[in-house]
Amino acid sequence: MSARKDPAVKEPTVQNPGVQNPAVKEPAVNGRGGRSRAAARPFVLWREVLTAYAAPALTAGAAGLATGQRELTVAACTSIAGTSAVVALLVGAWLRRGGRPRRWTLAVPRVVLTVLLVVVTAGTAALLGWFAAQWLPAHTAVPGSPWLDRLRIDLPVSAVLATTIVSLRWRSTTGTSRP
Repeated sequence: MSARKDPAVKEPTVQNPGVQNPAVKEPAVNGRGGRSRAAARPFVLWREVLTAYAAPALTAGAAGLATGQRELTVAACTSIAGTSAVVALLVGAWLRRGGRPRRWTLAVPRVVLTVLLVVVTAGTAALLGWFAAQWLPAHTAVPGSPWLDRLRIDLPVSAVLATTIVSLRWRSTTGTSRP
């Protein structure tokens, strides 16, 4: 007698553990066995501050070298990148607040939070730039010079860029889906 197989009964299949099933789509992982590259990296303050310093220093420094503007090259590593790093540190630390974000920072839309923070930091940086350019030479032994005049522009622009990037990066790592 020959054994007939019932077509309704499926036999279990054993797959070779070393061979992947092409029908199963697994998420892409990076080389370290971690998350996919599309997933957001966690918000790490020191890394954000380092990036906030390096990015404007490199871009403004390259622009200063390319155009032959020595003042821009010097300002790239001092007032522009320095302001960006300080603002990124302050805004990032304020947003993190010991690892627990403020409730309202998660409740408002991402764009509204960013605009509010940009207005505060740009206004503060503009006041500091004005103070350095106007008040210091008039009331202290610091002589007036062109680099002091640059602060009126460098500080607010750097503050706007650093605040925007840090607040958007922070919000993207909080897990909230509000725009």
